[in-house]
Amino acid sequence: MIDGNGRIAVTASLSEIETIVVGAGIIGICVAARLAEAGRAVTVIDRTGICEETSSGNAAAFAFSDVLPLAHKGMIRQVPKWLADPLGPLSIPPAYLPRLAPWLFRFWRAGGSGSYEASLAAQAGLMKLAEAEWLDLMEKSGTRSMLRENGSLELYEGEAEFRASLPGWAARDRFGIAYRHLRADELAEYQPGLSPQFTHGTFVPGWKTVADPKLLGKAIWAYAERYGAKFMQGDVALVKPMEGRNVVQLRQGRTLPAKNVVIAAGAWSHRLARQLGERIPLETERGYNTTLPVSAFDVRRQLIFSGHGFVVTPLETGLRVGGAVELGGLARPPNFERSRAMVKKAARFLPGLKTEGGHEWMGYRPSLPDSLPVIARARNAANVFHAFGHGHLGLTQAAATGRLVSDLILDRPAAVDLAPFSSARF
Repeated sequence: MIDGNGRIAVTASLSEIETIVVGAGIIGICVAARLAEAGRAVTVIDRTGICEETSSGNAAAFAFSDVLPLAHKGMIRQVPKWLADPLGPLSIPPAYLPRLAPWLFRFWRAGGSGSYEASLAAQAGLMKLAEAEWLDLMEKSGTRSMLRENGSLELYEGEAEFRASLPGWAARDRFGIAYRHLRADELAEYQPGLSPQFTHGTFVPGWKTVADPKLLGKAIWAYAERYGAKFMQGDVALVKPMEGRNVVQLRQGRTLPAKNVVIAAGAWSHRLARQLGERIPLETERGYNTTLPVSAFDVRRQLIFSGHGFVVTPLETGLRVGGAVELGGLARPPNFERSRAMVKKAARFLPGLKTEGGHEWMGYRPSLPDSLPVIARARNAANVFHAFGHGHLGLTQAAATGRLVSDLILDRPAAVDLAPFSSARF
């Protein structure tokens, strides 16, 4: 509550919570699971529920080989072409462009050779940790049966598109990422029923998916609960250091004292960080998808249509067609024409795809210009920790982030160099 002098008033009878995690998406859930395993008391606060927002509708990939920053060499050249198509892989509402301009400038700079190389190395290190941590967490939580290890198939239309992809694959060579390029006559072995317009492909055997991201998130939370993690529904309005501790204030009026606070609120996280004096250039990639019935098409593994900015993923609960990027902030209403455009393309690429009975969805990916998340102590507040900005890799990097943040709180050595993930880099 706010007292008569405009200060936060904390009820004296309230006991301090050891750790509050703001956000019950997959990042916050994994942080809570690792802290609870270590015997620490942790409460997760979210306005809706466990894995009910962006983490519920993603493309279900453990994209451990996806180490290239979004601003990698070559992508910048495609931006004008993509922007010319309002329903294409990248869209920016014209009215939002002035507000987005500083972020776009940072994004452009991140594509420079020095920034690119540093981001690539940091991303590769985080991905290596992510794979090990996910396999460990799934074994311990009994969710390994939800893992699908059948690789991915990236598809190209024509020799030019395939050749343009080769520098990215060469970059992956440096980190020991396995892949195999395929000719047109080999594609049917990996995915029957493809349109003949695809002339080349790349199979990545180490790419993994999960049966359903929402179900996985809830199962990881159930594991955390077994170790004592608690959930509280509420909309966090304020995080503030006060008198040697932190307080978390909910819009519902309740104020909670906490020793540690983890900000894992996805696309809303920078608003809380700003209250602590940190201006972190987080933008929102609004991602769209449609989940069709399981019977819509027999898709054998995740299909990646990189030239069109979307994927098709077979889930236990349906066939998910989604992706693309709309840099449009948090306030604009969804434009589900983007979902429908991807389904129309998928029907061309997979002749015979049944497009009826789908469920449309939009989520908010929290994205930073260099494609690296912020995993760090807050600069101006003791015992406040940042865990956000994973872009389209939140599910992939969640277990690694859970390990790294829990180690920060527990004063353990970090498994990777955390300097590239500091908020001070901005």
